[in-house]
Amino acid sequence: MINHLLRKSRHLSFLFSIVCLDSCEQSNWVAEPASFVNPFIGTAGERSITDAANTVPGAVMPFGMLSFGPENSFSEDMKEHRRYKMVKESNRRLPISPGGYNYAASRVKGFSLTRLSGTGCIGASGDIPILPFTKPMLHSPDVDTMDAYYSAGYSHENEQAKPGYYQVGLDNGVNVELTATERSGLARFSYPEGQPATLLFRTSYSQLGSGNASTQINIDANEITGSVTSGNFCGYLGDYNQRDYYTLYFVAELDADIVEYGGWENENMLPSTQVTKGGMSYGEKGIPSLGMGSGAWVTVEARQGVVNMRVGISYVSVENARLNLHEEQAKNDNIETISQKAYQAWNGSLAQIEVECEDKEQLTTFYTALYHSQFHPNVFSDVNGEYAGFDGQKQQIKPTQTAQYANFSGWDVYRSQLQLLTLTHPQRANDIAQSLLNQADQYNGVWDRWTHNNGPTGVMSGDPAAIAIANFVAFGADKFEVEQAYQSLATAAKVPTDLDLSDEGCPIFCRGQKPSLDQWQTLKYISDSSNTWEGASETLEQASSYFALSQLASRLGRKEDSELFLEQSGYWANLFNPNATADEGYIQGRNLDGSWKEGFDPTSTHLLVEGSSRQYTWMVPFDGRGLFEKMGGPEIAARRLDKFFHKPDGSWALYREGGAYSDVSNQPSINAPWMYLFAGKAYKTQETVRATMQHLWNSSTTGIPGQDDLGQMSSWYVFSALGMYPLYPGRADLVLGSPSFSKARIRRNTGDIVISANSDSPSLSSSAIYVQSLKVNGQESPKAWISEEDILREVNLEFEMGSEPNKKWASEEEHLPPSFAK
Repeated sequence: MINHLLRKSRHLSFLFSIVCLDSCEQSNWVAEPASFVNPFIGTAGERSITDAANTVPGAVMPFGMLSFGPENSFSEDMKEHRRYKMVKESNRRLPISPGGYNYAASRVKGFSLTRLSGTGCIGASGDIPILPFTKPMLHSPDVDTMDAYYSAGYSHENEQAKPGYYQVGLDNGVNVELTATERSGLARFSYPEGQPATLLFRTSYSQLGSGNASTQINIDANEITGSVTSGNFCGYLGDYNQRDYYTLYFVAELDADIVEYGGWENENMLPSTQVTKGGMSYGEKGIPSLGMGSGAWVTVEARQGVVNMRVGISYVSVENARLNLHEEQAKNDNIETISQKAYQAWNGSLAQIEVECEDKEQLTTFYTALYHSQFHPNVFSDVNGEYAGFDGQKQQIKPTQTAQYANFSGWDVYRSQLQLLTLTHPQRANDIAQSLLNQADQYNGVWDRWTHNNGPTGVMSGDPAAIAIANFVAFGADKFEVEQAYQSLATAAKVPTDLDLSDEGCPIFCRGQKPSLDQWQTLKYISDSSNTWEGASETLEQASSYFALSQLASRLGRKEDSELFLEQSGYWANLFNPNATADEGYIQGRNLDGSWKEGFDPTSTHLLVEGSSRQYTWMVPFDGRGLFEKMGGPEIAARRLDKFFHKPDGSWALYREGGAYSDVSNQPSINAPWMYLFAGKAYKTQETVRATMQHLWNSSTTGIPGQDDLGQMSSWYVFSALGMYPLYPGRADLVLGSPSFSKARIRRNTGDIVISANSDSPSLSSSAIYVQSLKVNGQESPKAWISEEDILREVNLEFEMGSEPNKKWASEEEHLPPSFAK
């Protein structure tokens, strides 16, 4: 009932706004931000079971390698799930969600050691699910349809989570508690009296199959070790990723004697067997079938029914997994001590952004979003600095690195998550930048756009790595091999490779970093007939990457390159057709001969990647004025934005209303609310961003719109709540919106960013969203943006807020955000 009311509250969001300006004026900085995190936000879908944000509850450290949590299985209460029928009737193996967890589920098939948070595709990690079990081992789990026998039910009434800790009471009587260090975990399984204390190690059961797996039981040491070789991220969408590209090793140490044991290989049960081998395969069209796989089980003599299991992981070797475990856990550590350390680590990490507020709902939404933005990219190297490289070889981190990082969903996170990470964790940002360069060096100079562990996947479009590296440097993370990174990226931007000229993996996994670079250089756009997912959206993505690269070149004194790349960033304009429809111009695909692609419908979501032309046409964040000129001027553009965000009756259209309107839950639309600024309509940016926050975000399980995409959408919310956004690829200028806290502070070694908001309204409410005036470091500012020079030092932003828009503020042409074109 409580959750039902929370879901219902989204539709009353304007009445129960979490603006919090008045109540926060006299309060102090929040002292314990981790206490406001609800790890279950984003685990449920509001409109259907499958439209959740795919976040993952469980035990994990900030940016931790090990993410210890539940893997759900299908059951009758999931029959509305679109994959339920396939699993039940076709004997296929599919996870419930990309993160392995969905709030609508009621059964768990194990607790895995690795998960990715918020992905749209299934098939990422979910490695080594371990299930506490109390029934006899009757048959191979590989033939268990829907994991009906080898799983356990549970209720959310018996489930809880906080940063660094997860607990659930299973219907089989076992109480499960999990916690984590950076590369290791600890589980405490409390079994019911008189029941067998059995653990299933489902070693081959990575989320969407595995190429190989092995498990070994060491009876004398009460230890289980093994590995799984896997991949297949998004593999059901095309055959390129239906392959192995990483191996995870693990070691699990039990504090109870093994009294019975065995394993299974495919359909065969192997009692009293210590070693088993075999993967699940990736099946037909990237979806595994029942009947293949391997694993092991042990029954132990539990002391008073309690079994403690310490587990370490590594992508290099079992020996490194053991080293990680022993270096990060002391012998006298237990669930309480490790979970407290993890909780305090999260407290410190989240406290990089401090706010003053007394509204618990707002604090929960805000700090959970900040929490979700700090999962990925995650640590990938071991405590000795070794890691698995993109070349399949064992590598060592660079002297400037503290760790190698992995899991880079570039198309998503280049837009704001990496900028937020750099502001709050500059050393991690430097390490991640170096990690991306290391990956490219080990992959023949190719910067893959979506990397999973130590494998390229090619997922999505554009060249996000160029934008990411430029963003890191712009926001002050320049303690990595910047020159080497630039040289590699500049070469990729100028010289077509065989992969750029190949359609291998296309459309979804095109392998080239600059697909159809030859067309870009000759046609000055990418056509509909190209080695890309869609030529029009690829052109816009590449335009942003060239703009970012031009800014990086300028910082490094490469004037000629900077001018060249800036010129190429303007190629987006070659796809703007002023006569696309009878009354409006749009970004439209072109053919090789220069003619416009036929059958154009600006509302169709099939002509560009995950969006329509109405949504994509606004995606020129670095040249808003140039775009508006082509539309007929800023007033016309502003009216078009009004129609984009509102239905004919005036109501908001912000989320999955089709291709005719905005969808601020997905990447092509998330910059659009800020584009009003180029028309001198700052007040409309303020009300649109605030409406998006109020309508689409809340503190319930359905409180994140769309997939969270490894923290990208959560970072959008964090920036928006602070009243600012990193609109420009490759620059640290921030455009300004409507701050929702009376005071906030981003703590930085180079000087804090402090935001304060006051109002003359006697009773502030959700209507007090409009900026009346702004002072920057005590000086009046008529601009709705602040320069990157301000961002890189201490800066104080003092907003005066009100319930009526000040239409004159930031409206004059000389006060508009900069627009770059050549």
